[in-house]
Amino acid sequence: MFTRLGRPLLALALAVFPMAAQALGPLVDVAGLRAAQGEGGAVVLDIRSEDAYREGHVPGARNAPYGRFRGPAENPGQLVTEAHLTEVLRGLGLETDTPVVVVHQGSNQTDFGAAARVYWTLKSSGFGNLAILNGGMNAWAAANAPQETGPAPQVAPSGITVQFSDRWLATREDVQAIVDGRDNAQLIDARPEAFWKGETKHAAAARPGTIPQSRYFTHDRWFGSDEPSLIKPDLVRLLAEANGFGAEDRLVSFCNTGHWAATNWFALSELAGIEEVRLYPESVVGWSNAGMEMANVPGLLQNLLDKIMGRN
Repeated sequence: MFTRLGRPLLALALAVFPMAAQALGPLVDVAGLRAAQGEGGAVVLDIRSEDAYREGHVPGARNAPYGRFRGPAENPGQLVTEAHLTEVLRGLGLETDTPVVVVHQGSNQTDFGAAARVYWTLKSSGFGNLAILNGGMNAWAAANAPQETGPAPQVAPSGITVQFSDRWLATREDVQAIVDGRDNAQLIDARPEAFWKGETKHAAAARPGTIPQSRYFTHDRWFGSDEPSLIKPDLVRLLAEANGFGAEDRLVSFCNTGHWAATNWFALSELAGIEEVRLYPESVVGWSNAGMEMANVPGLLQNLLDKIMGRN
């Protein structure tokens, strides 16, 4: 199903150079998006719900709610099939050479994970000119930029056929090789510390705790305290260096369902410029439900106390 591809030179250029006529990302602000639309080269992909989209969206935006890029309720982080992605992207009229700006709501740090997961999915599907609107629809509204209401426009279907690259993907087998010591890549848990310690868990996870050999680095640290919905590229680079993340590192980001982990992947790969960063999309929910080894699992007495206290 998957083919291993080298990192395209264009992707490197997008991460380094500012907004230009044909180079969008990886982040744009409101002014940058308006300029890109004015040049007629960028498609805005609004990943909010249909109801939110109808109430107000960037003019001309196409609507594809986040759930279309996610797995089933029992394992939301699971990859959707190439056939499913092909159907979704054809319906949106997108080809791999289409410049795309992903727009989320922009309510908080967790909300950014949706945009990052869709960005990762599109990049892995062969899209080379991508960006996320920093601050999302809330930033657009705060800037008094024009909005449209009503349903999404009809677009002509594209002829895209998705071939999903595993260049930025870590599978369960890849993670097991790290746990076993056969691979020296580092596992990074993007969840808050309480999850890593096993003090709480996702409702769909079989057990609390974390994947063995992991360290935690919470997804919300890349955002400024003064503007918590905006990811800060300069802060990303400073934090990456201060926490020992280097250009030659090989990293695998995970969380509960590959949502928070997508933010860590985006920050470390697209903004800090670390080449070898992969996302484990199923994360702890998929790992624990498959009966894999867990670390920081509380004992029976602690488990009983947590259930009484409603902590998991």
